[in-house]
Amino acid sequence: MQRYFIDQEQIVEDTIKIVGEDAHHISRVMRMKQHDGIVCCTNDGRVAKCEIQEMTNDFVLVSVVEWVNENHELPVRVTIAQGLPKGDKLEVIVQKGTELGASSFLPFFASRSIVKWDEKKGRKKVERLEKIAKEAAEQSYRNKIPTILSPIDFKSLIKISYNFTQKIVAFEEDAKRGEFRQLASVLTSLKKGDSLLVVIGPEGGLTSNEVELLMQNQFISCGFGPRILRTETAPMYVLSAVSYQTELLE
Repeated sequence: MQRYFIDQEQIVEDTIKIVGEDAHHISRVMRMKQHDGIVCCTNDGRVAKCEIQEMTNDFVLVSVVEWVNENHELPVRVTIAQGLPKGDKLEVIVQKGTELGASSFLPFFASRSIVKWDEKKGRKKVERLEKIAKEAAEQSYRNKIPTILSPIDFKSLIKISYNFTQKIVAFEEDAKRGEFRQLASVLTSLKKGDSLLVVIGPEGGLTSNEVELLMQNQFISCGFGPRILRTETAPMYVLSAVSYQTELLE
């Protein structure tokens, strides 16, 4: 069944009122009818099977048939801290990273970031990324929509990092030297409920000074396998590795 995310205030007893783009999607895109079924997910990850009761040009009313116990979230909360890349790469990272289970995305300004962030247009960019994350979460049957944070500077990234139980930085020089054990060591140490911060540089990678500063703040420098990955590929690699270690090996 098609999945939609809702706010708590949309629920009144066992009735949910869906408005805006989601109501349009139900009636105009999916062409659903009265008594068709959908799935509604709340902000805190609860899931309800619902039945359409009423449809107008402005809203769709559904009734909750049953609240179901299902969880499609990674056992570990993974935040992708992404050095701002060029073009639409950040959109790709958010879309595919959402499908693979990331809990949040934190863009940051690295020394080699070429992109200039226009503060006047920045909110619209974040809203665009939030929409991409929402659609990807619905498509991939996530319980929650990942959080999209506004870009921060490098010092702020280090400050935020103290809120995480594990933190790693992808460094291509480690991969070139054949260092593959650090990532495996971190992954095998992860426990359910842990939080993992993954720092990935932009197209030109992180500088040695940036990596050194991160390591001075309890980051573990890792190679992501024997091949050198593009900036938009590295998040997919590590999220897949986390899923394999924490879900498929359980």
